[in-house]
Amino acid sequence: MSLLLIFPSAVFGLAIGVISGVLRVYGTPLLKRLTGLYVLFFRGFPLLVQLYLWYFGLPRVGIYLSPYVSAVLGFTLCSGAYHSEYIRGALLSIKKGQLQAARSLGFSSVQSILSILLPQAVRRALPGCGNELIYLIKYSSLAYMVTFMELTGQAKILANYYFKYLEIFLIVGAVYLVMVSFATWGLNRLE
Repeated sequence: MSLLLIFPSAVFGLAIGVISGVLRVYGTPLLKRLTGLYVLFFRGFPLLVQLYLWYFGLPRVGIYLSPYVSAVLGFTLCSGAYHSEYIRGALLSIKKGQLQAARSLGFSSVQSILSILLPQAVRRALPGCGNELIYLIKYSSLAYMVTFMELTGQAKILANYYFKYLEIFLIVGAVYLVMVSFATWGLNRLE
């Protein structure tokens, strides 16, 4: 169940992060402000508080989300805010002359960003984005706090039933260690 939570959150979080990171560097002043507020909010509020707001807070205004949707939404938006910072920093590290050179060759601003600057930025941001993926794997254990029964939630039920907390949570820890190790190996190959 954890992978059903992690995969969409990682993919959509990265997409949101790339878009908001680009807008924070090359957007209009209004878009820069709006994406800056997004990043401020989702990096500033603890993830658990965000999950509670999505699942327990929204019903107060008539919006009901399932535990799964609440968890994916919370993880996606939080992860996207962190990815935005990694992409923004990577874009700012690329010399401005490359954008000017692309423009002099006839590229539009959008073509220059998508074809020349963004591929370099993604490569530079990969270690930070990889860390965010690893955090996301570990953060998925918080989903049971909004009643989504993933690995940690199932382990809590088993531990309560059999009173074998040490054994069960050591196994859960080992499963997370395997997932993080596999992700680290894949990220190292990608780099």
